Amino acid sequence: MMDLNALMKQAQAMQQKLAEAQDKLNDVAVTGEAGAGLVSVELRGTGILAGLRIDPSLLTPDEGEVLIDLIVAAHADARKKLDEASSTLMKEAAGPFGNMPNMPKFF
Repeated sequence: MMDLNALMKQAQAMQQKLAEAQDKLNDVAVTGEAGAGLVSVELRGTGILAGLRIDPSLLTPDEGEVLIDLIVAAHADARKKLDEASSTLMKEAAGPFGNMPNMPKFF
């Protein structure tokens, strides 16, 4: 049977690693694109929108709906990349517990 003190030390070490992973995630920036790069969105690790780039060719009155769709798609692409980065950091921090389903996300 495992010593309770050893178990507590493991839990504290894992908690520290998770906190470090969260700090690392705060420094992550990902870019999502849509429309073959006509629109790009930059998200920071916490999900904050840090940048938006729109190709000038889309800034015409008749491109409004297309522009909206491309912004939404670029954001979804960036969010997917951010989810993947978060998942990777969590798995690294959690060590042998990293393959558990429903691991928490930081954002």
